[in-house]
Amino acid sequence: MTQEQRLKLEEILMRMQKPGRYVGGEQGAVIKDANRVAMRFAMCFPDLYEVAMSHLGIKILYGLLNEREDVWCERVFAPDTDLEAEMRANNIPLYGLESMDSIADFDMIGFSLQYEMCYTTMLNMLDLAGLPVRAADRKGLTPIVVAGGPCVCNAEPIADFVDICLPGEGEEVLPELCDLYLQARSEGCSKEEFLRRAAQIKGVYVPSLYQVEYLEDGRIKEVVALQGAPMPVKKRIVEDLDKVYYPHDIVVPFLDIVHNRAAIEVMRGCIRGCRFCQAGYLYRPNREKSWRTLAQDAMSLCDKTGYEDLGLLSLSTSDYRELEPLLENLLPWTEKNYVGVSLPSLRIDNFSPKLLDYIKKVRKSGLTFAPEAGTQRMRDIINKNITEEEVLNTCRTAFEGGYTSVKLYFMMGLPGETMEDVAGIVHLAQKVVDLFYSIPDRPKGKGVSVTCSVACFVPKPFTPFQFEPQDTRESLQEKQKCLLDTVKSRKININYHDAPVSRWEAVLARGDRRLCAVLESVWKQGGNLEGWNEHFDAARYEKAMEENGLTAAFYANRRREYDEVMPWDHMDYGVTKEFLVREHRRALQEEKTTPNCREKCAGCGANKLMGGGCR
Repeated sequence: MTQEQRLKLEEILMRMQKPGRYVGGEQGAVIKDANRVAMRFAMCFPDLYEVAMSHLGIKILYGLLNEREDVWCERVFAPDTDLEAEMRANNIPLYGLESMDSIADFDMIGFSLQYEMCYTTMLNMLDLAGLPVRAADRKGLTPIVVAGGPCVCNAEPIADFVDICLPGEGEEVLPELCDLYLQARSEGCSKEEFLRRAAQIKGVYVPSLYQVEYLEDGRIKEVVALQGAPMPVKKRIVEDLDKVYYPHDIVVPFLDIVHNRAAIEVMRGCIRGCRFCQAGYLYRPNREKSWRTLAQDAMSLCDKTGYEDLGLLSLSTSDYRELEPLLENLLPWTEKNYVGVSLPSLRIDNFSPKLLDYIKKVRKSGLTFAPEAGTQRMRDIINKNITEEEVLNTCRTAFEGGYTSVKLYFMMGLPGETMEDVAGIVHLAQKVVDLFYSIPDRPKGKGVSVTCSVACFVPKPFTPFQFEPQDTRESLQEKQKCLLDTVKSRKININYHDAPVSRWEAVLARGDRRLCAVLESVWKQGGNLEGWNEHFDAARYEKAMEENGLTAAFYANRRREYDEVMPWDHMDYGVTKEFLVREHRRALQEEKTTPNCREKCAGCGANKLMGGGCR
């Protein structure tokens, strides 16, 4: 960015709604001399500052790369529409927050893709940087565009836009990729040669080295690896979380963000087997950090940043086996230093009075649990492995402990669901309300509040429900109406997701490479920041699909046969397709549930990633 552009940007930011998003300079930001580093990396998150700065993954990788003297990693987030309009009008390119330099001049641009509806934002950020959105049009070795995060388990809808995908965990593979890049650049390698070499690193997927052939009916015939690229591509994992890098200092934002706190990751993976939950399968096998490592990480992070809130994060924090010794040793320090502790992702079936006592010491707000379905039949189909009695007993424990507010997470549109199952969501909530008023020791002078947050089911890759069709938009809307009509108490509040957004999320989640043209068309029509309802327009997708001779129903509402070649079948995330088929068949039998990993190994295949059993 030229000096003239910098001065113009300063003038523009004075008129922006939240200029703190765009100026950098926060406590913990890493500033280096660009002339003294060998490589510059743009850590991009295709969403607004408040969302991006809340994400733990980019904090870890930002710190990891900046530990190296030869690499400077900077943060790059999507500008809101007010600033973007000014940037385009004044020819100001997308820049890194630390240096204010255009990211078009960086060596590597990495995107963290957490949600399918952020794909058009990635394209918009590349264009705002002055770069071609299609990988084939970026000819030189600089910059290389990399994508990671859960969405790259099926990277086919963005295959034409990125050079490299990193399936799995990045702490080990990303530094290896940087080393290879520096070597290739020193040898004067072409982009094509670098990509061929990169494909040989475990945990690296180069989409351009794979050719997809289709059948006449639109299904995939086969995926062919070219030029010695591996088949399948294996995800990368970190085996020992106690030894892996974890930041003891993070950037502290100037403005409030979604999760404005220090955070420590207590474990990765999940022992449960909820059949709809993609994260539960993608992050297998389950691995835990020792409580001693976590306590040290927590105290160091809070001391460095000054945060007064600490989150203990995982997919299921109450399943962490050393939670009690961690809290017993951590809470005296947090109480002494006035640091609050939050424990998200609590399980209904292991929520005890003792755990409640810990929580009451550190958090006074309402409690959140996830029954996921309103009837036992549906909970068995999805393998939730909890009963209505356990739900009510957990709520009883909370109410007797002084709580008057409970939030319950559910899904609608699940495979095999009927209107009775939908109404069961409200019936269960009503039983929770009635339970509160039946407890003699309930908090006096206060009413109960039960909030039901209901998401639309989206079939995702690498889950047993990847074979299932999504409910049609009309069916989901009918179920939402049924949900609202069933509510008879003012003590029950219902929130539900937008069905049209969920429809296109399903299309992109299970899509193939033909959707690259669709995404480019949607972006050219103005698609950007589509994770925010006010920016989403389904008509853009309908038009783009029609232009490309495709239909949403083919991707979202079609049942897959077990022998169909999925767009992601050439990716190996440890969990075998045979296991997913087996679990899907058990779901169809309704009463067939599968125990969690600690009760009995279900043979999913993830143990092979660590050369044996899960820890």
